Amino acid sequence: MSLFRNAVFVTSVAKPGLLPASAGAEIAFAGRSNAGKSSAINTLVSHTRLAFVSKTPGRTQLINFFRLPGGAYLVDLPGYGYAAVPESIRKQWRHLLERYLTQRENLIGLVLIMDARHPLTPLDQQMLDWFAATGRPIHVLLTKSDKLARGPAKQTLETTRRELAAWGDRVTVQLFSSLKRLGIEEAEQAIGGWLDADPLIDAPGEKEKPPVKGEKTGGKTP
Repeated sequence: MSLFRNAVFVTSVAKPGLLPASAGAEIAFAGRSNAGKSSAINTLVSHTRLAFVSKTPGRTQLINFFRLPGGAYLVDLPGYGYAAVPESIRKQWRHLLERYLTQRENLIGLVLIMDARHPLTPLDQQMLDWFAATGRPIHVLLTKSDKLARGPAKQTLETTRRELAAWGDRVTVQLFSSLKRLGIEEAEQAIGGWLDADPLIDAPGEKEKPPVKGEKTGGKTP
């Protein structure tokens, strides 16, 4: 079964102080407004309307949490960089994004959405700066790759890969197309590797506490 299939909506949050208590490993999806983030999420979960696709970029102003069948969470972050949004709202979004990305304990990785025709905008680079400093992995989806011919798409991938090296070896990148449903398996393998390597996925909702010194833990004595 697909890693993301049967994801269900849990809650939406507008302010950092309202973030729910961590209940399992979280995978965040972020991207510039109109880069195709919502379409990419819907393609991965095989659901046409799980993430809201708006004709007005920048409309999504909330952090949306979706629970995956294995106990982890897909976290849809507000799109950034839409010029028509008032500056006061943009500042609120930046604060919400930075607070979540740099301080959320259960966040194990970031899927960063970039339009294959316009990768690594200044705001994308700022997002990379924020998150790469945490040491957690980043997987970049170059969406709308179907808009490019095969040769230019391959060249874009290689150029972007070289430029991403500046943020360390925990940053990976691939081509992706929601329209053509290209790159789904590659994305699942990359993100699934994070879940396989993270202990939070083994016990969603609770963390195992180390035994107190001198406390009996039960079981047979070796």
